[in-house]
Amino acid sequence: MLQLTHIWLIAVKDLKIFVRDRAAVFFFIVFPFIFIIMFNFLLSGIGGEDERLELHLVTREPAGGLSHQIIGAMTKAEESQLAPGQPKMVRDKDYAEARRAVEAEEMPGFIAFPADFTEKLSTGSGTRLEVVANAGNTNYRAALSGVAGAIAAEVGADRVIVEASIALMVRGGVIPPDEASINQAVRSIMDRLMAGGAGGEESAFIDFATQKVGEVEAENPANFVIPGYLVMFVFFAAAVAAEAIVRERQNRTLERLLATSVRRESILGGVFTGTVIRGLVQIVIFWTLGILAFRVDLGLAPAAVFILSFLMVIMSAAFSVMLATLARTQRSAGSLAVITALVLAPLGGCWWPSFLYPQWLQDIAKITPHAWANDGFNKVMVFGADFSAAVPDMLALAVFAAIFGFIAVWRFRTSAV
Repeated sequence: MLQLTHIWLIAVKDLKIFVRDRAAVFFFIVFPFIFIIMFNFLLSGIGGEDERLELHLVTREPAGGLSHQIIGAMTKAEESQLAPGQPKMVRDKDYAEARRAVEAEEMPGFIAFPADFTEKLSTGSGTRLEVVANAGNTNYRAALSGVAGAIAAEVGADRVIVEASIALMVRGGVIPPDEASINQAVRSIMDRLMAGGAGGEESAFIDFATQKVGEVEAENPANFVIPGYLVMFVFFAAAVAAEAIVRERQNRTLERLLATSVRRESILGGVFTGTVIRGLVQIVIFWTLGILAFRVDLGLAPAAVFILSFLMVIMSAAFSVMLATLARTQRSAGSLAVITALVLAPLGGCWWPSFLYPQWLQDIAKITPHAWANDGFNKVMVFGADFSAAVPDMLALAVFAAIFGFIAVWRFRTSAV
């Protein structure tokens, strides 16, 4: 019981020192919101326009096949001529390259015509369109499936016209009833249908109708700005606290505490607890102002947001004590704290969203706890993921906290020697 009392008294002592330091209070609580207000203003309006859907088409047929004409009819319109909401059709030349791009997540998907498309259509046997899409992109896969269905329906309707026309032509003696002549006539009629009709008039192969069901809302920049600066300044404040620990070690305050029957574990626990409480105050202020003033959306799993914040506080406090055990002088502790905080913040996605980084830089960023914390926040608050999606990020923060805590306990000392 006495040990818990000592821990609490040391934590309260550190908090009182922090509160009396007006510069520290301003820098770690007020100053972050100056950045938040500025970036929230600069990034406002992002995503306020409806992005045009881009659908890719590719054929495995040799040149001259009907699929080439269908794709040509669907991709001939310039983007400036498309109606609002109408998708842009893009022709890809190589099936293997398009499939590689989908597998590498460089392209969301495409519709492919088979190599025997014209042959199957001419003989009246069935043919299939292939839809290739990323498994996780359900909306894009649904759009491709819808367009593929529309193509099949249009081709099916044209097939009915062709069969009726061929029957009349054979019955009237216009063409001989042999297979070669019928297939040639089928292709000729299909060519005219693909070209826009008997009169040669221009017409779209598939018509798209768009319906506006509401205004497109711009993304609230606070949803990724506030979490980023929370991660940065919670870690920054905790790291700078290492300087105070080293100062108390150098002026023998910690040794005097030991002389008054305070145990080493109590000093370590008190320092850690004080840093945790200060971090909790920071996140309470951040999220209270974020929700009330900046209208941040905590997504489908607010609990995940709060758990990530709490783990960030625990990890930062553990890092602070570890840094104090490794630094020999007060000046080196302060320098290491500033350098570490200012290097890890941009690398970990605190200044701008890490999902905008190239993949190689995202992989490097995973060596920082900041990247895991921001990744979890972005999943829940920006991309609408559920609680389970943020669990790996929570576990990563817990691992960082355990590593830093182990080193802190192992190396913690009260003597300046």
